[in-house]
Amino acid sequence: MDQQPGNRDDIRHFLASRRARLSPVQVGLPMGPRRRVAGLRREEVAVLAGASLG
Repeated sequence: MDQQPGNRDDIRHFLASRRARLSPVQVGLPMGPRRRVAGLRREEVAVLAGASLG
C-alpha cells in the first residue's frame, strides 16, 4: 500500500482526537479504576468495533 509520508500521522491524530471525545460510560463500558487520559483507550475502541489490536 502506497501512502504519502504525512498520512499516517494525520490519521493517528484524527483517531486520537475522536477517542478523546468519548468516555467509557458514554458507550456502555465500565469506568476503569485508573485512567491517565480522558477518553477511550485503543483497546476499548477495538472491543466496540469487534476487532482486535493485532
